[in-house]
Amino acid sequence: MKIEQFEDKGLAHFSYAILSECAREIVLVDPARDPQPYYDFARQHDAQIVAVLETHPHADFVSSHREVAQHTGAVIRVSKLLGAEYAHEAFDDGDSFTVGKLTFRALNTPGHSPDSVSTVLIREGRDVAVFTGDTLLIGDVGRPDLREKAGNLTAKREELAKQLYHSTREKLMTLADDVLVYPAHGAGSLCSKATSTASSSTIGAEKNGNYALRPQSEEAFVQELLADQPFIPKYFGYDVDLNKAGAPDFAPGVARVPRLAVGEALAAGVVIVDTRPEAEFKRGHLPQAINIQQGGKFETWLGSLVGPTERFYLLAADGAVLDDVIRKTAKIGYEPLILGARVGSPGHEETMPALDVEAFRAHPDRYTVVDIRNPSEHAHEPLFAGSLSIPLPELRERAGEIPTGKPVVVHCAGGYRSAAGSSIVAPALPGTSVFDLGEAVKSFPVLAGAVHA
Repeated sequence: MKIEQFEDKGLAHFSYAILSECAREIVLVDPARDPQPYYDFARQHDAQIVAVLETHPHADFVSSHREVAQHTGAVIRVSKLLGAEYAHEAFDDGDSFTVGKLTFRALNTPGHSPDSVSTVLIREGRDVAVFTGDTLLIGDVGRPDLREKAGNLTAKREELAKQLYHSTREKLMTLADDVLVYPAHGAGSLCSKATSTASSSTIGAEKNGNYALRPQSEEAFVQELLADQPFIPKYFGYDVDLNKAGAPDFAPGVARVPRLAVGEALAAGVVIVDTRPEAEFKRGHLPQAINIQQGGKFETWLGSLVGPTERFYLLAADGAVLDDVIRKTAKIGYEPLILGARVGSPGHEETMPALDVEAFRAHPDRYTVVDIRNPSEHAHEPLFAGSLSIPLPELRERAGEIPTGKPVVVHCAGGYRSAAGSSIVAPALPGTSVFDLGEAVKSFPVLAGAVHA
């Protein structure tokens, strides 16, 4: 037996290939949009992919389950509660199947979503591992507030939080302490709020170290779990529905993205996503362009700032970066929304002046400071007295709230988000000087008396 973990760092996503060496057969769990790494793994081990397990319809990435099944003949197994629109077999409490000497047993574990299923891997009669999807994470549990408006089944966050309390205690915590825990997400995922940087754990370790599994009442669990959850990106509901239907093949979707020639005009009124480095963007860019840089969590911020009903252009510094950002866009199912992709910016009408950081440090009161961090960051680690809190995911809709009597300084925690934020604010406030504090924010201390989370 071999368990191979695949990691997509940008989406903090873990997927798995479980190989039965005696049968030369593979079971995939929660595969990413690009199926090629799993095909390569199968080829490397001269094995066949025979099953794909989807723990739930994911909100933060698009899965390749349908594509893998169509190309390999593998059987997709999901909960009957999911309402899958593709060929599949139901996989719920009491269901199991065998591959070689390995048995896979379903546990319905609702809470993160109403259709979540965890899978126990059994070898020679002994529980070896459990694949928990977004139900149980390392140091955390999945957030219960993503299915109020999306998917086959919808449920209120309080209801799902209560279900999660019982799923963890009555299903997962009853497994032996040495059972390995393999989740679908790691640190940095917006499917939770406090996930560890570890990539695997055990039931025993989670009982001892996971705040959500400590002894407490259902009421206390629900209250703690619902507090301070991060924002919900615009694309999450779209991806739930796309995964429920089954996404089209990855490579053809990427290939269909229109590539624009140098000098080709862009249609007016269409969102422009400029992925070039912020310094290059500030030297010159098209009016209204949003600077979502290629690094960092590009997929997450693209899907947070641009809605699933908006068409957009995609600009990059060179061909290799353009290929990369198109593939990243496809990971969240947004590739059909790209109206055109091209290298470079066809215009440099707009520039953004550099901030005199020392002048700002000496007299921050002479500026309107806009904090685009998450509300919890703003509350627990305030940097500037009287700053205006408008989280980046809300900025396109709320930039008009910013007063224009003074120059405006936009900041986040490290510079990546403020590059995007300042690019949104500047065209929204014509005639007002807008500056990006950028990485210089790291040189400013938290205000005295701030209460840390």
